[in-house]
This record gives sequence, structure tokens and C-alpha cells, in this order.
Amino acid sequence: MIQRKNLILAIASVGIFVEALDIAIVNLAIPSIQSQYGLTSDQVQWVQTLYVLLYGGFLIIGGKLTDLIGKKKIFMTGCLLFLLTSLGAGFSPGLEYLVFFRALQGIGAALIMPSAFAIVTHTFTDSSERSRAIAVFSSFAAIGSGSGLALGGIITTHMGWHWIFFLNVPVLLIVILLAWYLLRADEPAKDTSKTDFLSGFLLVLVLLMLSYGVHELGHIREKAWLIAGLGIVVLLMSRAILKRLKEKSLPLIDLSLFRSRETVTGFGVFILLGAFFTGYMFVLSLLLQQDMHFSAAKAGLYLVPFSLLSAAFAKFALPLVIRKFTIWQTAIMGMTLMVMGAGFLMASVFFGHNLPLLLCSAACVSGLGMTICYTSLSVISIMGIPVRHHGLASSLASTAYFLGGGIGLSLLTLFINHDVTGHSVSYAAITVLCIYTLSGLGWLLKYVTTVRSQVITASV
Repeated sequence: MIQRKNLILAIASVGIFVEALDIAIVNLAIPSIQSQYGLTSDQVQWVQTLYVLLYGGFLIIGGKLTDLIGKKKIFMTGCLLFLLTSLGAGFSPGLEYLVFFRALQGIGAALIMPSAFAIVTHTFTDSSERSRAIAVFSSFAAIGSGSGLALGGIITTHMGWHWIFFLNVPVLLIVILLAWYLLRADEPAKDTSKTDFLSGFLLVLVLLMLSYGVHELGHIREKAWLIAGLGIVVLLMSRAILKRLKEKSLPLIDLSLFRSRETVTGFGVFILLGAFFTGYMFVLSLLLQQDMHFSAAKAGLYLVPFSLLSAAFAKFALPLVIRKFTIWQTAIMGMTLMVMGAGFLMASVFFGHNLPLLLCSAACVSGLGMTICYTSLSVISIMGIPVRHHGLASSLASTAYFLGGGIGLSLLTLFINHDVTGHSVSYAAITVLCIYTLSGLGWLLKYVTTVRSQVITASV
């Protein structure tokens, strides 16, 4: 029985590992894809942008489908979709095909994530067992994200960028077969009430139009009417979605969540964190390979120690930090490290692409800061709301992170090539990254300062 449970945990964990890996692994392959297809930075960014946008946009829908149809069916469907689109991405003859398959991959990931989590929580019913299982499950996601850069660089250099997608195929095929054999059949859904999926699809459409509109701001003189039209449509559709969420008896998103200032702060800073970290990894890849002329493998190997540092810190040091400091102090500490990382990145470029400064930046951001920020903001996002809404709030927090990543990257690429020296990454692009992370830190500090002043006023 224990062995079967552990196998099920392994199946779910490997599923989440693959989708987390595919966010990071593409970054060091970006310059190779760009070179093969003759693309600019603002064109190639769609390979990442559409993946994270559709992942984030469909995450809540994936959770609802898991409850409605069943965790086994949705997990296997998500894995199969991810497998087929990995094949499609690997065989893509041009950018249009690659972007199309990456978008579908994002939808597959949005099906895998909530169904895999549901599989773990339903398999391990004892509270202590469940906590350990969730910790293992989460660590696979962290390992996937952390190892993606190194693996992406090595695979791209020695096998070609196509193989970062092909390697998903045998892994997911084994996962699907084991899931079919080991997972029990889904029970009929207890809640048969009609779910408002239309709001979810409209929300995804709004986000795609918003991201495209941001991307086209660089051509505002030539496309002023298109951008203005997109802006009007986005506003009208946003109002329509908000109206549906208010009027539906069972809305896709319960708007009462947004009455909690802590939850709103968590979501808002998650958006900025996603914008910063996704943009940071994109910029780091271009700096290492195009401006500092490292191979993808060498660039990946330089970043391996920070992946190991992140895993070790999360395992041994982070629990001590959380016990010693409040969750708000921990979040501020993490965002301060992000600000320092952005500062080191700017200094590295200013001093002739200095490698030690660049590595200090990576240590602050991917080595320590990201682990602290993501963990603390996840806790903040569910503060001040009823326990029954914790699952939805957690999904919305992940959605906020990925949507921030997609839209933030579109905005970043408007500035990425504005460099008179001919380098791939301009000072303007790094300044945008600094603005993202300073805004996140400022938001946290504003909340803490406001609450402290209210406490002082109340005591007087």
C-alpha cells in the first residue's frame, strides 16, 4: 500500500517537474531559436509569453475541470496534450508553429498542475503524511525550475534546441501509462452545478489582447488605431467579465477574496514578481550568450551552483527564517534580495559585462530571493480569508505570477534592444526590471507601514 502511494506521488511529482522544467529550460535555448529563425528579441519572446499567459489564464479552469470531470482524467489529458505539443514544438519549421505549440503546452500545464495536486492530497489522507507528500511534490516543482537553465544550456549546445522538447516525450509517456494503471477511477462529481467557464475563456482572451497591445506599443505611430481599438475592447470585455462575476450565483472567481488587503497585496506583488523573474531569466540568457559570448552549455553550468543553493536554502534555512521572522519581514527580505540582484545586474553591464557582478546578481535572485519571495507571498495570499477559499486563493496567486510574467515580458522587450553600443540588452531593459522589483518592495513596505500606523492610532 505504501509502495503504491509512493508511486502515485512519483507520478504526480514527475508531471509537475516536467511543466516547471519547461518554463526554465527554454530560456537558454532562446538565443539558438532566435539565431536559427532570424528573429528579433521582441519576436522570440512570444515563445515564453504565450506559454506563461495560457498557463496562468487556464489554471483556474483546470482546477474547476479537475473537480468536475475527475483528477485522473484531467491529469492524463494534460500529460497527453503536453506530450503531443512537445513533439509539435520540437518539429516546428518556423516561429509561428513553435509559438502555437507552446501556447497549447501552456494549456496542458494548466491541466496538469491542479490535477496533480489533487491526486497527492486525495492519496495521502493522514495529515502528517499529506504534509510530507506535498513537500516532496513542491520540491519537484522547485527542482524543475532550478535545473531547467543548466539542462537547457547543455542540451541546446550538444543536441540542439529541439531536444529540450523531445525529451519530454518518453518521460510523459511513462507517466501516462503508470497513471492509467495505478490511479483509481474517478468518482462521480458531487457538485454538479453549472460552472461559469465563459468568464474564464473571456479572461484569457482579455489577457492575450492586453499582452499583444503592450507588445505593439513600440510601433504606436504606425499602429495607433489598432492599439487604441485593443484598449477599448479590453476595457469593455473586462467590465463584462466583472459584471458576470458579480451576477452569477456560482462565479468562477469569488470577488469577496479581494476584500482582504493581505490577499490583494499578495496577488499584486506576485504579478510584479512574475514580471521581474521571467524578464530577468530572459535577459540573463541574452547577456551570457550574446553579449558575453558563452555557449549555452557554459552559461548553464555557471548557473548550476545557484540552483543547488536554492534547493539547499529551501530545505535547511528557509524554515528557520520563517520561524525567526514574521511572514511580512520574510517577504520584504526576499524582495530586497531581488532589488539587490537587479542592482548587481545593472552594475555588471555598466562595468563592461563583469562576470563576478553578474554571478552576485544570480545568487541574490535565483539562489535566495526567489525561494524566499514565492514561499512568503504564497502565505500572504491566503491571509485574512476563510479556509474554504484557500484553494482558490492559492490558484489565483499562481495565476497572478504567470500573468505578470507574460505581460511583464511583453513590456520588457519594448526596451531590450534600445542600446546604442550594439549589445543585446540595453540599460533601459534592466531599468524596467529594477522598476518591477522596486515596485514590489514598495508595495510590501507600504502595507506594513499602513498597518503599523493604524495599530499606533488605535492604541492611542
